[in-house]
Amino acid sequence: MLNPNLDEIQLTREEYDRYSRHLILPEVGLEGQKRLKAASVLCIGTGGLGSPLLLYLAAAGIGRLGIVDFDIVDRSNLQRQVIHGTSWVGKPKIESAKNRILEINPACQVDLYETRISSDNALDLMKDYDIVVDGTDNFPTRYLVNDACVLLNKPNVYGSIFRFEGQATVFNYEDGPNYRDLYPEPPPPGMVPSCAEGGVLGVLPGIIGTIQATETIKIILGQGTTLNGRLLLFDALNMSFRELKLRPNPVRPVIEKLIDYEQFCGIPQAKAEEEKEKAMSAEMSVQELKALLDSGKDDFVLLDVRNPNEYEIAQIPGSVLVPLPDIESGEGIDKVKELVNGHRLIAHCKMGGRSAKALAILKEAGVEGTNVTGGIQAWSREVDSSVPEY
Repeated sequence: MLNPNLDEIQLTREEYDRYSRHLILPEVGLEGQKRLKAASVLCIGTGGLGSPLLLYLAAAGIGRLGIVDFDIVDRSNLQRQVIHGTSWVGKPKIESAKNRILEINPACQVDLYETRISSDNALDLMKDYDIVVDGTDNFPTRYLVNDACVLLNKPNVYGSIFRFEGQATVFNYEDGPNYRDLYPEPPPPGMVPSCAEGGVLGVLPGIIGTIQATETIKIILGQGTTLNGRLLLFDALNMSFRELKLRPNPVRPVIEKLIDYEQFCGIPQAKAEEEKEKAMSAEMSVQELKALLDSGKDDFVLLDVRNPNEYEIAQIPGSVLVPLPDIESGEGIDKVKELVNGHRLIAHCKMGGRSAKALAILKEAGVEGTNVTGGIQAWSREVDSSVPEY
């Protein structure tokens, strides 16, 4: 309800105290604060981006916040997902987020949807909210959120992060562009690593998420110039911002219904290819690897195909590092052949996917090998807990 009947909205004495710094801003004032109280915002995800934007939207006085998430708090989240705390590890993220929001602003209505957003439920989840904020980290969900916002004519406040870089904009607002104008087609699966694979600077989502919160508040207030039609790019390493102009594509396909977004993004095909790669080589459990290492035999080579910085964090004893990118480029294939030299080849990575890919490439080059199921993560959990997980 971006144009509420403000006569029906009243602030309590406590709210006058709480929002006093807003009320003295001419661009907000009493009318603006009433708009914020009347507004409803749905946040998709309570991770790195969802954490700061939910905190600041609650603090600003948004009357109703909806949260969609199905994940639990993991210790690795706490480096950047500041809405969660150590005591909430292992518990639902939406419950953790609600608890923190109500500590900041007990007057905020918080509605929880502990579910994975999908083509079956997206329209029902979004229909009663004024604005949708996309705090997700994968392409199928971003296309889904975009298309649902287009069908419902809802503003979509978008942000994304990767390593040291982030971007933000406002989609589907005032006849502006939508996500498909920025990315008409999804990238091939696996081309853009997730934060779990590629890493992310902990403060980066705080910056981008706060920008998303700022844009949301401006839309509600009807003040300022939003990022509609502008893609804001942030580089944390160089502390620089730059902008790209975005315009609607006049020949883009018309969005008429929600589709299978995993299929659209090639996820099933990628999974089938990964299974094919795994099937191309034999597999070994971490317990079998442990028994082999304990046997004292030296007729094998244990190949680690992770990145060098991962190798510094944790290693399986006796492993030799040849990163997957070197094997993919061809530079590492000769090195592996020299290492093998008639010995048995056993390969591992973090969880087993990259090593399966490396073995598929090596097989085409004439080198057979065995993949360690679950990789060093399984080794840490099932064999040697002194090896750090990351």
